[in-house]
Order: sequence, then structure tokens, then C-alpha cells
Amino acid sequence: MWEIDADVLESISLGAGILGTGGGGNPYVAKVWARGELERGARFQILDPTEVSDDAWIVGSGGIGAPTVSVEKLRRGDEEYRALRTLEGHLGVRFDGVVPMEVGGGNSIRPIIAAAQAGIPTVDADGMGRAFPELQMVTFFIYGVPPCPAAIADDKGEEAVFTAAPSPQRLERMARVLTIEMGGTAGMAFAAMRGDELKRTAIPRTLSVARVVGEAVRAARARNADAVDALLAATGGSLLLAGKIVDVERRTGGGFARGTLTLAGSGPYGGAMRIDFQNENLIAYADDVPIATVPDLICIVSTDAAEPITTELLRYGQRVSVVGIRCHPLLATPEALAVVGPGAFGYDVAYRPLDPGGPLPWTTLA
Repeated sequence: MWEIDADVLESISLGAGILGTGGGGNPYVAKVWARGELERGARFQILDPTEVSDDAWIVGSGGIGAPTVSVEKLRRGDEEYRALRTLEGHLGVRFDGVVPMEVGGGNSIRPIIAAAQAGIPTVDADGMGRAFPELQMVTFFIYGVPPCPAAIADDKGEEAVFTAAPSPQRLERMARVLTIEMGGTAGMAFAAMRGDELKRTAIPRTLSVARVVGEAVRAARARNADAVDALLAATGGSLLLAGKIVDVERRTGGGFARGTLTLAGSGPYGGAMRIDFQNENLIAYADDVPIATVPDLICIVSTDAAEPITTELLRYGQRVSVVGIRCHPLLATPEALAVVGPGAFGYDVAYRPLDPGGPLPWTTLA
């Protein structure tokens, strides 16, 4: 077990913002809240998945809603914790640990806060190895954990339990409708599972990956080195384009931030790129030819500091670098691609894995 202090929090927040592929909730907002929790005496304890006993009760945790709302609307800060306690009350159990739904953005930090508020550790793992916009896209559900029961809580003190759903997709639809009614953002607890199920279905050590990525970028900044090069080395990623944003079309609807980004610059695929996003960056085109797709990671960072730019903060004129990173193998199986591949988002495009530029973090920390 290891602990997160203020310095480690900076690294995890930065790394998770990059791995979030534009989504997962704004990492800065969640970091500020977590920093306040540390100042009030919270302990953020992180447990390696191999140390979780097979009969332990573990619960998935994270925020649900549109990233634009999570930036503009102040949260109470206990939404994920209250959802956790609500689900405990429904099941009649006490959870032994929390696992993030995704390692991306603020949703890597909110579960850590909830775990500390509950006095239990956070497992060094998650259900995506990145961020995705919908609940059925977590590996827990892909590999057989039942979708219900699940619980949701908002900033006004409202809480609800979903007792049954025929599929994870149906849970997503029901939870999304309620999230909209709750103001566009809420906290969730779901995928209550035993430790052996966690170890079978979760992507391991992704908080450690976020920490390593963040530390590499911060170290490069400190010595005035190229931060994007440091990011590529830490992730085994490939530089797809370096240039500037020339157009952003973005709308918030149905509980998502959706849109298209147009960039101009230089890279191995030419000087123009278009990226479609739904909370997260989904598919990148060069001359209308797909060059990178989900579930691989398409990460947009500032060229000068490798600072992640989430989809709600994309603006005309920003100087950015687009980095592609190969996804974890658990996301590239046939059963996973049916849920998180391009076809799951309505694209008639086959998934072709990116060529890694170096050792992938998923393998170096396995």
C-alpha cells in the first residue's frame, strides 16, 4: 500500500488528465477538491490489486455527466461517497475498497476522495485504462460483473438506487436520464464485486501509470526539456500532429459534450486533422482517412508543457500536440471491441491498433 500526498496528487492529476483522452471530468477541479481534503487530514491510501483478498467487497466509483457541467457547476464534494453508502445500505454490506471507473481526468481522483471519506483504500486499478463516455464501457461489465444494483447521488442531497437492469447499456440510459434531472452531473457507485472478480476484470495499476506519466512530464518541465517528448517516452505513444486548433464545434446534450475539432500543423499523416469527440476523443482523421480510433487513446496536450486539454476547454488558436497511445489489451479483445470499438459509437470503421513508439506503460507496470 502507498499513499498520495500533495506532490503525488499533482503527478496523478496530470497523468490522469492526459490518459483521459479529453474526458473523465476536469482534473484541475477534482485536484483542488482533493488538495482541500488532504489539508483537512484525509489519507489517500492506494492498494495494489494483488493485495485485495478474494472475498473482499469492492465497489466501482466515479462521476457521471457532461464535462462542461462539471466545470461550470460547483459540486458538494461528497456525491461519490454518498452513492457508495447508499449502495452499501441496499446490499447490507460494508465495502473494503473502492476502484475508479476510469483512470481519466477527474474521475481518477473523485473515487480516491470517496474512499478516504469512507475510511477505506482505493485499489490501484480501474475499468477503462482511459476514459469513455458510457457506463457499459467499463471492463467490469464487459467481462461479466452484473450492472445492478447501482446508486447515484447529486449535489442537492438526492440519492437513488437502481435495483435491476437487463444490461449495462440499459443502466447507462436510466442513469443518464436521472443525471440530467439532477443538473447534469452526479456521483455513482456500481459494480459491487468480490476481490476475485476485481482481479479478473479490472485493468491493473493504472493509478501508478498516471503517476509515472505525470512525474515524467513534470520532471521534463523542471529541467526545461521537451515535455511532449517526455510524455511519448513515458507512454510509448506516437506524435500524430503538432500544430494549432483552427475550429471547434461543440454542443452539450443528452448528458454528453459532443463535437468536432479541426487542426492544422505537421505530422506523419500530413498537415490537417479532424477529431470527433463524445466527452472523449473518439476518432482522428487525416484527409478523411481514420488514423487513430477508440479504444486507443487520442490525447490532446499543449505543445509547450504537455498540459492535457479536456474537450470542454478546447479553443480556437491553441497550440497543441496530438498523441496516440495503444490501449490496454483488455480493451482490444473481440468482446471489448463490440462495446468500445469504433462501431459502438456509430462509425463504420475497423479498429487498427496504433504502432507503439516505445514500451507501453501497461506492460512496464504489469
